[in-house]
Amino acid sequence: MPDPILILIAAVFAFAGFVKGVIGLGLPTVSIGLLAVIMPPAQAMAIVIVPAIVTNIWQTLAGPYLRDIIRRLWPLMLGTVIGIRLGSGLMTGPYARYGTLVLGVLLVIYGILGLSKTRFHVARAHEKWVGGPVGLVTGVVSAATGVQVIPSMPYMQAIGMEKDELVQALGVFFTTATLALAFNLTDAGLLSVATALPGGIALVAAFAGMFAGQAVRNKMHPDTFRRWFLISIIALGCYLSAETLMRMFG
Repeated sequence: MPDPILILIAAVFAFAGFVKGVIGLGLPTVSIGLLAVIMPPAQAMAIVIVPAIVTNIWQTLAGPYLRDIIRRLWPLMLGTVIGIRLGSGLMTGPYARYGTLVLGVLLVIYGILGLSKTRFHVARAHEKWVGGPVGLVTGVVSAATGVQVIPSMPYMQAIGMEKDELVQALGVFFTTATLALAFNLTDAGLLSVATALPGGIALVAAFAGMFAGQAVRNKMHPDTFRRWFLISIIALGCYLSAETLMRMFG
């Protein structure tokens, strides 16, 4: 890759890591959304894989709730893995050109849901049979776009996890989903030596951004940052959708 692209990748992942450091999520969503401006989502996902796995493993281990999380979320995670494998050709097959459009729409939906503070509720007795279908849909969407927050994020909020447990649960879930995506990308030949350098730069930049974000989190109210972050996500989603539609029909 040319040096300007590597510099851009470093900047994107530093910002995405910063977002994750402040609010506990957003690294794949932000990085894929921004990189999709200059490259296909499949190529962006190949660069995101290693930083996403490493940072999510770190988030997975940073808490005491791991056993309870697995017990409650295994249907969601299993459904997601199955959905990702079923949709293995969506990111690279004949429908791949629609990936950026779908990504843009999902970013807008994600941002609007976050700003509206819409809250759903799933009773504990219904968690397992609801979690599987939610995971299946999340997996297919993730296989097409690399983004794993719709509809999994509203579901995890709906089952009533406490703040610290939710942050750790996000790490567990995203680790599982990203590993499944890695198999898809490997099968498609997108994970190779060529992605090692940009992936390494992305990893270092993401950790630097995370540490900076954690420092800011102690001084800045996370809700304020989250609001402006969601507004930016909506704007980015609108841009990606409009740009893709213009390219398709222009």
